[in-house]
Amino acid sequence: MKVEIDSRSGFCFGVVNAIRHAENEMKENDTLYCLGDIVHNSEEVKRLEGLGLRTISHADLDNLSGAKVLIRAHGEPPSTYQKAKEKGIQLVDASCPVVLKLQERVKKGWETMLAKGGQVVIYGKKGHAEVNGLVGQTKGEAIVVEHIEDANSIDFSKPVVLFSQTTKDTEGYEQLAELIRKHMTQHFPANNLPLKVNNTICGQVSNRKRELVAFSQTHDVIIFVSGAKSSNGKMLYEVCLGANPNTYMVTNANDLKPEWFATAQTVGICGATSTPLWLMEKVKEETLNVKG
Repeated sequence: MKVEIDSRSGFCFGVVNAIRHAENEMKENDTLYCLGDIVHNSEEVKRLEGLGLRTISHADLDNLSGAKVLIRAHGEPPSTYQKAKEKGIQLVDASCPVVLKLQERVKKGWETMLAKGGQVVIYGKKGHAEVNGLVGQTKGEAIVVEHIEDANSIDFSKPVVLFSQTTKDTEGYEQLAELIRKHMTQHFPANNLPLKVNNTICGQVSNRKRELVAFSQTHDVIIFVSGAKSSNGKMLYEVCLGANPNTYMVTNANDLKPEWFATAQTVGICGATSTPLWLMEKVKEETLNVKG
């Protein structure tokens, strides 16, 4: 049986950058605090905890005066930076550059909408760290739409500037934009809709979907490796499953089942943007053992 790891799967640039920041800091200090899981993969979090990383919540910031705290790739709202300044906390900012640019665009969009009496709408997962950071740029006024059916929270009689969380699916975003256009035509001339749709889905995510479809179709079985908390992982797993019904999600090699490979000649292993290569390599090794 041939087992292949998808060469394009694994950490995106933002996650690589955050982990590099963390590892460099821990070479000089025994302990580094991280505001939330540095990556939505429990196996990688465990590895970094072994090096001295300590995951904390926002509530913990009140008791960390003088400490170093890492801001992960997801970014943070302005209130976090303000609290760190008040508490004398040194921030190691590992926010993804793509996310930081999006935060700037959301802030400018919100300022424009204030002048026009309009709304900022964000297509994203409610409560997600990146989305919280985006909403923070609007002083909490942005409308978050997680599912198409949530769009009834939008006032279609007012101008809208639309953004997406960087890791959301392109198809869902396009559907939301089209739904808003459709409803707004009832209040505005079709050729003058006060709607601006911004292309803010990360290219590494949108391109990966197409690549995973091709990869999944060339193997008998697909093993998708992802942390349970990863929104990106859930979305990309569904992409693989749609392309190959013999697709299974695992968090680590212990989840593998021999019956999955009973008649398989080729197995493809892939993962989310939060899945480390070393973990996919372990899964590959165990897949060969299970089959043997």
